[in-house]
Amino acid sequence: ESDETTLAADSPWRDQIFRQPFAAGFQPRQRFDLILMLDVLDHLPAPAGALEHARSLLTQGERIMITVPALNALWNTHDDVNHNYIRNDRRSFRTLAKTAGVDLLSLKYFFHWTCPIKLMIRLKEQFVTTNPQPPKIPRQFINRLCLALSYAEQLLVKPLQLPFGSSLLAVAK
Repeated sequence: ESDETTLAADSPWRDQIFRQPFAAGFQPRQRFDLILMLDVLDHLPAPAGALEHARSLLTQGERIMITVPALNALWNTHDDVNHNYIRNDRRSFRTLAKTAGVDLLSLKYFFHWTCPIKLMIRLKEQFVTTNPQPPKIPRQFINRLCLALSYAEQLLVKPLQLPFGSSLLAVAK
């Protein structure tokens, strides 16, 4: 974790968290069979270097699972508040992976159902200036609705491999 302010002072896990940017200085004692980089690369000024370093921490032939925000057309103040550097499309992510020396096994868009919502937010922000604020945790019924929409999307839309979504999911080695 590069931002120490995000760690709770009383967390029992605090001493086990590497509190520096993810870079060559992070050298754990063992290699990993799976590394998850879930919405990580979009927050880094040099994502290719971080992805290359993650690859170097894998055991032979194992995997990295990566999610990143997708499509610059969906950029809104939420991206600004979260200090995102970029949103990727398939082409830009393939370039990133090639630069990092990782082999992509799969690359697909997901969260298709959120695209119209994000486009409406972006359109609204073109006309109405707001003071961006960190999002609050939604009420439980909103979270359940979002989960249900995500499950429905996986059942109904997954076979179609739609060329858009608000996130990209990559599996690499």
